[in-house]
Amino acid sequence: MKKLNIDFDELQKAMEDTERDAFDYFLDIGTGDIIILSEDIISRAQQVLDESYDEDMAEYEEVEFDEEHDIPEWMEDEIELALGIFLFEKDRYVRIPERDHGSGFTAMREFTDSLEDLQLREHLQNILDGKGAFRKFKDALAPYPKERKQWYGFNAKFAKKEIEIWLKSIGVEFNNDNKI
Repeated sequence: MKKLNIDFDELQKAMEDTERDAFDYFLDIGTGDIIILSEDIISRAQQVLDESYDEDMAEYEEVEFDEEHDIPEWMEDEIELALGIFLFEKDRYVRIPERDHGSGFTAMREFTDSLEDLQLREHLQNILDGKGAFRKFKDALAPYPKERKQWYGFNAKFAKKEIEIWLKSIGVEFNNDNKI
């Protein structure tokens, strides 16, 4: 099992982004870095591949495309990184999965059941049985700073377990020196 220094907060944020409508996230299992690519960069890189990629290119370590692509200079490095992820570095970069909605819901349910404030507990239980539970849950905790802080700590511990399970599944673990 490979031990890496990984920014837990960044990894958790990546997994919490369940919509993936603006960004996608990759873990560099060589360095432990979290790579964030915008959907625009991903789309442009995919366009370059669709227009220029030939199966014969898979045999080479570096790709030089025959045609010039209309890519702004400020995007070139990120598109090159995205192309590297898509083409050559599949063993080095792993897409960070979205957090499972079921486990997020389970975390909210367990937290709610642990609350001492019976009125708040009942209110949150009712919210969890309805539509839009995730947003309503966070909104309902807004007037309760102590419980909101407790929720974020509880959720982080719950997420840590999920992250460790995912990392183990790809042959990676947090470096023991990491404070997570």
